[in-house]
Amino acid sequence: MSVASESIQIENVVASSDIGQELDLETLANDLVASDYNPDNFPGLVYRLQEPKAAALIFRSGKIVCTGANSIENVTTALQQVFDELCDLGIQVTDSPKIEVQNIVSSADLGHTLNLNAIAIGLGLEKIEYEPEQFPGLVYRLDEPSVVALLFGSGKLVITGGKQLDDAEQALSVIEDRLTDLGLLD
Repeated sequence: MSVASESIQIENVVASSDIGQELDLETLANDLVASDYNPDNFPGLVYRLQEPKAAALIFRSGKIVCTGANSIENVTTALQQVFDELCDLGIQVTDSPKIEVQNIVSSADLGHTLNLNAIAIGLGLEKIEYEPEQFPGLVYRLDEPSVVALLFGSGKLVITGGKQLDDAEQALSVIEDRLTDLGLLD
């Protein structure tokens, strides 16, 4: 395992679930403490949890999206708390609704400064977007694993689009290998 892979930190896990029935969000907003519901701004109810720290976006359709958790375990715990709260309010929730991870956002540090101009040329324009006047990072789209990495001149990077914990580690390995092959990572 490289030093860079040891620096990987999960920043956000987004997962979705469905309780299988429509909800009255107006009533729910009155019953759930720490919830916000403003349908003019956002079609769902935002329910903030403190432990684990996360937010559940609850929609009229019964779909629930959990965001802000920093691990798959925390997203599962947060959604279970939401299911329990709904049950306490007399809302039927199917036993163990399926929870599907939609996106894992991770950060890492390659431990080297990067020449983003040279990387943009070396990796080829079909897989990258780099417009330093618009955004200070280089956007690199990987096929395997299917993720997007944002590389910064500091050597730090953000990997998004993963659905499994090891996607970030695989992506980091691919990036390190390609940059080393190009002579851009000493």
